[in-house]
Amino acid sequence: QVQLVESGGGLVQAGGSLRLSCTASRRIFSINTMGWYRQAPGKQRELVASITTGGSTNYADFVKGRFTISRDNAKNTVYLQMSSLKPEDTAVYYCNAYYYSKNYWGQGTQVTVSS
Repeated sequence: QVQLVESGGGLVQAGGSLRLSCTASRRIFSINTMGWYRQAPGKQRELVASITTGGSTNYADFVKGRFTISRDNAKNTVYLQMSSLKPEDTAVYYCNAYYYSKNYWGQGTQVTVSS
């Protein structure tokens, strides 16, 4: 079992920045892959970025060059630094942990980007 708690969402103007945090209930070095997904109203949940235990990262094309995912094993926390935000980035952002072939999700944090 893995519990995930996100924080850091909010309202920001276009071009601004936010940093999301996701703290896990267990040591994240033992979790194969952690990532961030997002879901906008009326749309399917989509991958934003992921990071493996080895530090390999993967980004969706629509965030490359703007978002950075990182992890702090000592704090059991994964971060998503978001810059140059656009109104189309508005969504609920969910933290994900893939652990022993199961997906675990946080409760989500709202990010709203105004134009």
